[in-house]
Amino acid sequence: MSKKPRIERRPVHGVLVLDKPLGLSSNQALQKAKYLLRAKKAGHTGALDPLASGVLPLCFGEATKFSQYLLDSDKTYLATFQLGLETESGDLDAPIVKECDASQVTVEQVESAIELFTGDIEQVPPMFSALKHQGQPLYKLARNGVQVERKARSVRVYRYQLHDFRPGEKAQIDVEIACSKGTYIRSLALDLGFKLGVGATVTSLRRTQAGPYDLSQTMSLEELSTKLEQDGDDSIDFLMPIDSPVADLQSVTLPDFTETEFSHGQSVFDAQFCGLPVEQSVRVFSTGGQFLGLGSVTDDGRIQPKRLVVL
Repeated sequence: MSKKPRIERRPVHGVLVLDKPLGLSSNQALQKAKYLLRAKKAGHTGALDPLASGVLPLCFGEATKFSQYLLDSDKTYLATFQLGLETESGDLDAPIVKECDASQVTVEQVESAIELFTGDIEQVPPMFSALKHQGQPLYKLARNGVQVERKARSVRVYRYQLHDFRPGEKAQIDVEIACSKGTYIRSLALDLGFKLGVGATVTSLRRTQAGPYDLSQTMSLEELSTKLEQDGDDSIDFLMPIDSPVADLQSVTLPDFTETEFSHGQSVFDAQFCGLPVEQSVRVFSTGGQFLGLGSVTDDGRIQPKRLVVL
């Protein structure tokens, strides 16, 4: 039996804002995109459950050096919760633990309950999560029937808006949630269901924004494959720039005679840096517009290399 030809990997640098499909884990989606691009190095920036879809930024090459900024970024979701239904995981990927008639729940009760989970709140991570206990992911323990105590964590819900309420025995609500990193939408559903006294579970979840990226910038795996076939796989101008994960940081342009020093890890001085806040992180560019990396401002008006781009 003949072996499949080995794929020749290549350096690819930038960010693909993927519209992750249902049914794939974030890592599975990453590996498919990495295969299509024949990229040497890649990483995702915050997992989405297989039952969730939407914005999943994938960093390639030198852009992986800035993926932590996306892991720490705020997110926005559109979700559907079914009332009168509770599962072990808070979504449809686990056994049902409670069913009841939710027809008595009113839209006013839902709106009042939602307000309690807006702002700075304490949230207990679900057992069905990738958090680890003694080296084991919680979801693996949960699937083996093992429950462990989890400490509540502080998260922030910036916006928790009711878009639609469909009353009935199995009432459903559509909500939009903008939140900080580490917020579990499934936990919000479970907590809301507990407050209403009928239980709730997530039946649909779509991430619409992650950090600086939103759905308007996404590309599906099918679109990626088609584009590479039509334009040739050497054309990757659809990728977001390497510095896009940190686009909210102030930028500085180095005098051309200091670019080499900075790129070799040396701090550089210019009078223009003296007005910048000390310890502020900045995006550093060459006079030709090339992104050289991140630097931090020192108290003597220098830019100290913090994360360098090597192309």
